Order: sequence, then C-alpha cells, then structure tokens
Amino acid sequence: MNVKKELWVLLASFVLPIALGTAFFYLNPGAFTGNTVNYGEFVNPVVVTQEQDLVFANNDQGSVHGLWTLAYKTNQCDDLCIKVLSDMETIRILMNEDMRRIQRLLLVPSITTETEKLEVLLATLSEDLSNSLSKFPNNSLFLIDPIGNVMMRYDPFDIDIRLVVKDLKRLFKYSRIG
Repeated sequence: MNVKKELWVLLASFVLPIALGTAFFYLNPGAFTGNTVNYGEFVNPVVVTQEQDLVFANNDQGSVHGLWTLAYKTNQCDDLCIKVLSDMETIRILMNEDMRRIQRLLLVPSITTETEKLEVLLATLSEDLSNSLSKFPNNSLFLIDPIGNVMMRYDPFDIDIRLVVKDLKRLFKYSRIG
C-alpha cells in the first residue's frame, strides 16, 4: 500500500506543475506577452529611412546606415534640446568600448546658425519621414538601427540614462551589425 502512495506522489510532482502552468498560460495570456525587458517604447510599425529622407547640414557626408543612431527630433533647439544632447553624449560615453558604434543626430525643420554651433550631426527631414514621425510627440529621442530603421523611442522629459544604456548594451550584445 505504501508503494502506491509514493507512486501517486511522484506522479503528481511531475504532472501538477505542467497542469498548473498550462492553466495559468491559457487563463492569463497577457502575463507572458504584455511584459518586455526594454525600457524604451518600441516604434510599431518600424519606420524605415532612406538616404534621401535626411538632408545633412553643410553637405556633411552623414548617414544613419552603418551605425546605431540616437536621434533627437525637435522644432527648435532650446534648453531641453541642449540637455538631451548632453544626455546623448553621456550615453555614448557610458557605452565604453561600444561608443564608436553610436552616433548622435539632431533632427530639426531648418538649420540655423545656432544649431550649426552644436557638436552633433545635423539633418532636416524629408516630408515622408516627417509624416511618419509625426504620430510621435515632438521632442522625442529615437534609436535608429544600423540598417536605418527607427525602432525605439524615449521620452526626453523623464529620460533615465542608465535605462537607455541597459537597452543599448542588450541590443549590442545580440546585434552583429553596426
């Protein structure tokens, strides 16, 4: 009689976790698909950029292809813009040996003498790309992958540099490009 009891306990220890896990999965599907490990907001659908979508200042030979790009889109470069550009540089520095894989880009409607003084790549947007990014709030910080896809967005008003660095380190760990 004791052997049957041990057999049932052993069988229950294998079957019960599988049954409970399956029930939890089907009764609460959002628990598995609703959570992500990234801190930025994924751009869905991904916005694809072409070479003609960005016109760089002073005939710079800049490109968003080949490097990861932190791009800040704004209408004018005010105090928030200066702070975000400083945060972008801090993010680059905190990436240590991977800092050469990241470039900074300021996206403005028109290039002025004030923006030309900044030590950052400057570009204006084409109408197509401007329309694609218009669904996001102005003053958004975007992450563009080395293929040219705008893939992630951060809100610069409450940006946490440590969390952006964590996202980038995770991306760089698994990325073979850029």
